[in-house]
Amino acid sequence: MKKLKFIDKLIFFVNSLVAFLLLVSYILPYIPPKSFSLLSVLSLAVPILIVLNILFFLYWLLNAKKQLMISLVVLVIGFNYITSIYKFTGSKTVEDTSNFSVMNYNVRLFNVFNWLPSKTVEADILKFVKSESPSIISFQEYRKSENFTLEGYEKFEYVFGDKVKSGQAIFSKFPIVNSGSIAFPNTSNNAIFVDVVKQKDTVRIYNLHLQSSKVSTKVSELQKEGSEQLTKRIGEVFKMQQTQAELVLKHRDKCPYKTIITGDFNNTAYSYIYDKIKGDFQDAFKVAGNGFGKTFDFNIIPLRIDFILVDDAFTVNGFKNYDVKLSDHYPIKAVLK
Repeated sequence: MKKLKFIDKLIFFVNSLVAFLLLVSYILPYIPPKSFSLLSVLSLAVPILIVLNILFFLYWLLNAKKQLMISLVVLVIGFNYITSIYKFTGSKTVEDTSNFSVMNYNVRLFNVFNWLPSKTVEADILKFVKSESPSIISFQEYRKSENFTLEGYEKFEYVFGDKVKSGQAIFSKFPIVNSGSIAFPNTSNNAIFVDVVKQKDTVRIYNLHLQSSKVSTKVSELQKEGSEQLTKRIGEVFKMQQTQAELVLKHRDKCPYKTIITGDFNNTAYSYIYDKIKGDFQDAFKVAGNGFGKTFDFNIIPLRIDFILVDDAFTVNGFKNYDVKLSDHYPIKAVLK
């Protein structure tokens, strides 16, 4: 440290702080938001902390300084965190006659409030889904529409509300033999499920839409709210998500079938919420994804908050993230056997 210039000492101080925060974030999956809600908010910053530590490591490496070790050690310890944001060796789809595909897509009410300038969003989403032709599709922020029809699919829609009815839906090419919803208290968010029959197997599909933090993607809007107020509000949202996740897990524990969990968790893969819902399930992106797993449009930050989780009864033979900008979320699809 004595041989470092003043500017390098300052950089090392900031580097140490960023490395420490990333190290602390590694324990977040084990801390219930109800116990420490403010700390749980740190999970949203993990992608930024990872990128910053990589940049600090490269800075010290290029300057041939031993200070590179602090970020290197923290990144190595949390290597699984890095693979949650970026998959280095994605596999191609393994072709198999037993394959079927599951898509998840938050469609943001088909742009009913004109968030996007296009007037053909609903038709474009319909065209996209038809072109991909997944076996099963889970929609969040879905609204009923006479124009949104998919031939060859059975469906279960669960929508509610006064002015704009919205909710979730699951479309399936396989026969739906059972369906229902899981009510979340004090919110319009909920979860739904269907049981479908594929050949001789019955498969349970969950579609979750956990509590939204309603964080604006515009920096100017975030600055208006203030960091303290924003952190407190998100912490309260994460408490609600914990309750919602517990309700889903209680329901899932009673299910006798092979299970797939899809949905918009409104939380990252570094959170307690994700860790509890995932349990022993496979994260399809981590098994067969490629590149950044970004599913939500939040400036340049590659947030992955939409998931397809499958139990060990399935083989993940492929996964794809789509760069389709028809919502504030991006669709994802897993190929399963």
